[in-house]
Amino acid sequence: MSFEVEVKYRGVDHDHLVARLAELGATAAGSVDQEDSYMNHPSRDFAVTNEAFRIRRIGDENRITYKGPKHEGPTKTREEIEIPFAAGPDQFGDLVRLFENLGFKAVATIRKRREGFHLRFEDHDLEIALDRAEGLGDFAEIEAIAADADDLPRAQQAVLNLARRLDLTDVEPRSYLRMHLENRDRP
Repeated sequence: MSFEVEVKYRGVDHDHLVARLAELGATAAGSVDQEDSYMNHPSRDFAVTNEAFRIRRIGDENRITYKGPKHEGPTKTREEIEIPFAAGPDQFGDLVRLFENLGFKAVATIRKRREGFHLRFEDHDLEIALDRAEGLGDFAEIEAIAADADDLPRAQQAVLNLARRLDLTDVEPRSYLRMHLENRDRP
């Protein structure tokens, strides 16, 4: 079982980070618009179990993602299962309707523009995302995939060490979904 290891930072200067990533030899992966439709399970509350289920559109590509409960530690670490499915906006809408017909409830839709970068750092392939999340602001995420539980400490350390090299200090522990829900619930 592999684990997603990530840390999100708020209050970032994307132009400065692009320059710093270039200095470190990161490869640009391009920009893409993402739309995430988060769903809640019909018989358990993912807000309580600390899980997430989303249907994501990345440009024309579509994916279903389950994120398991968070593990303790210095990074946001959890099991992630992601499965691609047929491309196109109609297929995205059909899958959302399918899950709603099965009893899943739509929670929220998050839209963002993501500029991605790849970097080999401390024996890990890291993904760096510079996000402009609609209604939430600008963020940077650094992510690694730990191959197994034994690799977790090294993957976590690589993520944290790269953040230090990029002068990222303002950690945002909440997910985009949590931030969106908190903003929506404010009077």
